[in-house]
Amino acid sequence: MSYLDRDTYGIYRSDNYVDTDNTGPGPRLMGADTLIGEDVYNRQDEDLGDIKEIMLDIRTGQVAYAVLSFGGWMGMGDKLFAVPWQALQLDTINQRFLLDVSKDHLKNAPGFDKDNWPDMASTEFNTELHSFYGTQQNVAGGVTSTGSVMGTGTGTGSLQSDPGYGSTTGGGNLSR
Repeated sequence: MSYLDRDTYGIYRSDNYVDTDNTGPGPRLMGADTLIGEDVYNRQDEDLGDIKEIMLDIRTGQVAYAVLSFGGWMGMGDKLFAVPWQALQLDTINQRFLLDVSKDHLKNAPGFDKDNWPDMASTEFNTELHSFYGTQQNVAGGVTSTGSVMGTGTGTGSLQSDPGYGSTTGGGNLSR
């Protein structure tokens, strides 16, 4: 099921949200609820899982991560993992997201299970995660490894420099 199928409020029915001028990857603003369950594939057309949750950085007002589910069967034994939002690209032709990693590489991604979430706001978690995906931590206007430009919001905090995010208490360790 794609974001178009989950559009219960008619967000994408207007030409304002469709890439009619071929200047962008598709809708420029999307409802978070319509993205939950969205498929994620890599450039080799391998299914990498689907989006289970979208994590917002309340201090900066930006999307920080998508939480993906990978592996398992019928929801049992799934590995959850956070992917920096800027590592994902919207594929409007196939109505899914692209993540530029191989399936084998993803098997080694820092992950967790549904009963043991890490402290996603910790410096340790952010450093490990952005290093794994080759992205930068919350740098507005920065360019990702895939060439897309990160948001240019006016938030002044960053995950690296904000002292409120330096805590590693509360489950900062990641399992693999």
